Amino acid sequence: FYYHVNYRTWPAGTDVKTFAMEDTQKLADKIKDVADRLSNTRQGGGPPAERTKTPFDVTLAPDKEAVLWEMDGPKAVCGFLVHLDAADLDAAARQIVLYMSFHGDRKDDKTGQPALEQTVQTPIGDFFGTAPGLTPYDSIPLGITKDKPQDLWCHWWMPFNKKAVIKVRNLGEQDVKVSGAVAVMPWEWNDKSLLFHAKWRIEKNLPSRPMTDWGHLACSGNGRFVGGALHIINPVKHWWGEGDEKIYVDGETFPSHLGTGTEDYYGYAWCCNERFVHAYHNQPRCDGPGNFGNTSVNRFHIIDDIPFTKSFKFDIENWHWNPVCDTTRAAISYWYARPGCWDDWFFGPVTKDDVKIDPMPALPITRVPGALEGEKLDVVEKTGTTSTQELPDFSGEAHLWWIQGKPGDKLTLAFEAKKAGSKHVIVRLTKAVDYGIVQLSINGLKAGEPIDLFQPDGVGRTDELDLGAFDLKKGRNLLTVEIVGANSKAKKDYMFGLDYMLLK
Repeated sequence: FYYHVNYRTWPAGTDVKTFAMEDTQKLADKIKDVADRLSNTRQGGGPPAERTKTPFDVTLAPDKEAVLWEMDGPKAVCGFLVHLDAADLDAAARQIVLYMSFHGDRKDDKTGQPALEQTVQTPIGDFFGTAPGLTPYDSIPLGITKDKPQDLWCHWWMPFNKKAVIKVRNLGEQDVKVSGAVAVMPWEWNDKSLLFHAKWRIEKNLPSRPMTDWGHLACSGNGRFVGGALHIINPVKHWWGEGDEKIYVDGETFPSHLGTGTEDYYGYAWCCNERFVHAYHNQPRCDGPGNFGNTSVNRFHIIDDIPFTKSFKFDIENWHWNPVCDTTRAAISYWYARPGCWDDWFFGPVTKDDVKIDPMPALPITRVPGALEGEKLDVVEKTGTTSTQELPDFSGEAHLWWIQGKPGDKLTLAFEAKKAGSKHVIVRLTKAVDYGIVQLSINGLKAGEPIDLFQPDGVGRTDELDLGAFDLKKGRNLLTVEIVGANSKAKKDYMFGLDYMLLK
């Protein structure tokens, strides 16, 4: 059982109302409204109907930039809708860079005019919470629709005082059309108003050793952290995210938020490679097999935003199971802060090299020459359940996994012999604390003595086991596995795994 406990502290003397069960009855209508909004995030978290919308439509040649929208304030952006049109949409999503600048309280030291602060700098696709490309998903603040043309929509509120400007620059090699609309609402700017920030950084060819703390955000100022998204390019199937998040508030020397693993922070567990979409946390993309390829995850701190008064730092440990591989990490962070929040020393300008689309390396899969892979064999008869389980360092990086069996149960597998004759049948089997003792047979003939597959620590394999010589038929032959017991030290789940067979 794994869990995270988040709690918030207030200064001494703060009046805090204690929760009482009767509050659930008093607030029943509001609770239902919130539940409805969470189940329909785009509409539930959308901007007010009385908003004012201003459309934009530009076509950008390579190395060109354009202003999409600008407006005098005070107002607040409450909706930002984008459509992209290009021959290569994945490249456009990474290579069109979005910049937003807002005025808060500050004035230019030389001219005395309102000073704009560039608080948003990110590839436009990454701004919407997933990468690479335009993977559909829905959350409370951001989302991308499935139907063409795809809506890239944003519901972050972005207050400003005197002026706001949104512009884009094309760092790619193709023409890209950028269209959409900006929606605003009236806003009364005061000394508690915060400017919206979203900034992105990338590091390519990041080695898995030595393990390091990789920075997502570092800034000085007074504000609130509200979330982020992470894009990983992983050249192997091994799990890349064993590292914990570390969040330092107001100059802490030890993080007040210290997690239990990257996947736990982003709202799932056990390096799961299945897609999921929720209001506050998502894994819109995980290519696979295993954790190979592109993975995109995000988490939004909407009801659990993290306040800071002086500084904020967010790191995640770069802790990969594979000690000799390089990954690419790209992350966008979202936060609000009073005017004057400083982060330039951490986020450099986005460059052409940063947004260059590098080809995905081929997945290296090691197979034993001549092996009949267990996970590829036909299941003729069984009790319990069989499946393919991915396991690094196994032939083909997987095995045939048989579970939910008990003593006396049998599993029969079909394997092919290219020609009739006597062949030694060699197998390599899986071992672990919850595996049983099995008797193997070939075409109904017992193959040696029972094999104990107990191993006290971790998951491993037997050596190659020669079951003896058997007269095989050309074509289809049968391997039967019977559970006959378990080691006295084993957990009595009676599992079985077959990595591969060899016929020699």
